[in-house]
Amino acid sequence: MPRSARIDAADAVHHIMVRGIERKKIFESDDDRKHFLHRLGEILQDTGTTCFAWSLMPNHFHLLCRTGAVPISTVMRRLLTGYAVWFNRSRRRHGHLFQNRFKSILCQEEAYLLELVRYIHLNPLRAGLVQGLDELDSYDYSGHSVLMGKNKNPWQVTEEILRYFSSRPAPARKAYRSFVEAGIVQGRRSDLAGGGLIRSAGGWDSLRQKRREGVYQRSDERILGDSEFVTRVLARSKEQMNQRHVLRSAGMDLDKIAKRVSHMTGLAPKEILTAGRQRPIVRARSLFCYWAVRELGVSMSSLAIRFGISVVAVSKAVVRGRKIAEQEKLSLLES
Repeated sequence: MPRSARIDAADAVHHIMVRGIERKKIFESDDDRKHFLHRLGEILQDTGTTCFAWSLMPNHFHLLCRTGAVPISTVMRRLLTGYAVWFNRSRRRHGHLFQNRFKSILCQEEAYLLELVRYIHLNPLRAGLVQGLDELDSYDYSGHSVLMGKNKNPWQVTEEILRYFSSRPAPARKAYRSFVEAGIVQGRRSDLAGGGLIRSAGGWDSLRQKRREGVYQRSDERILGDSEFVTRVLARSKEQMNQRHVLRSAGMDLDKIAKRVSHMTGLAPKEILTAGRQRPIVRARSLFCYWAVRELGVSMSSLAIRFGISVVAVSKAVVRGRKIAEQEKLSLLES
């Protein structure tokens, strides 16, 4: 059975899981882990992607992220390709490092955010990499130590999570730690490892009870959330696909985006498509990249080739373009 297309929306929370091929190790030393985290941090900051939780295991890792202007598929492609090249080169090995494509479950934030933060951060303890919560509090390779104030990561969001527990840092950390401790006895939670009806309902017992009460839920393996959330996400995803179809059917292409940006900025289309660094050109190119990626679904690599710049530069332009469009209330289509 073919795999369903990944649902990728701006401002969506994703639980991301990546395994080594044939379950082999992807982190063999602390140097590997440190390099990976450095690369991860740079990419998250470049792309405006928010990270709530993470943990590195010997043969896999978990991330809990909220996307920004840059699609999660682009973020992960940069991360996985860059790390795999470095890993292979440092060991003079060849071939794939990761198993198939990464797994990404779009999650209902208000219902699952804290549960997923706890689940992800307890992975090292469940696997026996640390002995008890005291050791996990200062463990370098899980975001739990950052929330506890033992480590620092400029790319990991902490205040947004701690605010759920208290407005003051010390009581918030104490309450958060108690919350994590209460999750230890729960063991492995298959209901948080993916989407689908059974997981979203909280297991078979909960699902059977709902059906006895006459409540039937809509489900999708790519989504972790209640029926209403699933319906809303699928509708938004379909709307985005329809929007792209409408734009393309109407003849919208990169040249027309350039003309639209030209009309807004007063720059000639040819100027917009140059690689200049003058502020007006950077502003116009940022709008162009944002609309090309988010509205038409154009790949960042193709834009990088067109402009003669790196994919990293394009992703930064997309982030800038989104901010400009939102702050100035600009739209690709004329209102």
